[in-house]
Amino acid sequence: MNGFLSRTFAVMVKEFTQLRRDRLTYAMILVMPVVQLLLFGYAINSDPKHLPTAVLVQDQGRFSRSILGALKATDYFDFQQVAHSPDELDRLIRDGKAQFAITIPADFTRRVVRHDKPQILVQADATDPSATGSALAALDALPEQALSHDLEGAIAPAPNNVAVPFEVVVQRSYNPENITSYNIVPGLLGVILSMTLVLMTSLAVTRERERGTMESLLATPVKPLEVMAGKLAPYVVVGLVQASVILIMARVLFDVPMAGGWGAFALGLLLFIIGSLALGFLISTVAKSQLQAMQMSFFYMMPSILLSGFMFPFAGMPVWARDIGTVIPVTHFLRIVRGSLLKGEGFDGSMGDLFALVLFVIAAIVLALSRYNSRLD
Repeated sequence: MNGFLSRTFAVMVKEFTQLRRDRLTYAMILVMPVVQLLLFGYAINSDPKHLPTAVLVQDQGRFSRSILGALKATDYFDFQQVAHSPDELDRLIRDGKAQFAITIPADFTRRVVRHDKPQILVQADATDPSATGSALAALDALPEQALSHDLEGAIAPAPNNVAVPFEVVVQRSYNPENITSYNIVPGLLGVILSMTLVLMTSLAVTRERERGTMESLLATPVKPLEVMAGKLAPYVVVGLVQASVILIMARVLFDVPMAGGWGAFALGLLLFIIGSLALGFLISTVAKSQLQAMQMSFFYMMPSILLSGFMFPFAGMPVWARDIGTVIPVTHFLRIVRGSLLKGEGFDGSMGDLFALVLFVIAAIVLALSRYNSRLD
């Protein structure tokens, strides 16, 4: 019995020693739970509030101010843009600068006083139903409550009149039926490509290091840029094939609309594939084993899924989480994909996100080449 315990203790000490030497794995074990706790505890919000809202107020009366005040009091609407025409409102919704657009018509006050039941229009970017559902539900009580303190005296409704003083007309743009797959399936394109390409590339290069075949490659006069280009080129084709399969399945199985904007989509797809592969190559230059490469890849993927707007509404996250999400390339690629497929956005609406992907590609390639060693450690 003593021999069994001593031998078991010796193996345990050996494993702790090995774990202490593998600092990257040790750091992952400690950091991953902390990161998960912070993200799920603070950043993730399934009931987003303070959503960016644009307004077009054509009636400057006190009734309009009361309605805007009531909307703001719900905490769902954050008035960030003031439009001057319906076309400007539509553009703000299409470009993703506003989640909601509210129009109060010019004759609103006159029709309320005459008990003519005017209408206000609330346009919602419904590409992500989870981001707008609670806010739109809060509009149900608006007609009864917004003007309760204004309709007094001569303009008060008759005692036996139970009709509301105005109506709210809701227009769900780009996804009027609130079909969740219209938002999730295009987002899967970015997540699947990121998972497979980063992981495959990091493991492929690290595998050569473990097997010793990297020695033969390093003994040749091939330059680092040539090594990277040669190794990544086949995976570019793999990424394009994956994207084609996902798009076909999205259309055939889930009937996802293909609104257009294919030029911006194609350029964004190519940039994202190259950047993801370069990131995988960079991970392979840091990792000493396939296990480390896999750990680092998953460490990159977790915030990419949680903070990019794929699973949870981006606008509902706190400011610090949105700042981190803005740095993640998946965030910008998802905006391009959803903007192209659901809204038909071209280069004009996607220029900012395309520029962010260009910076991502340049940074990943430069860092990977700077880390690449011309000889084995």
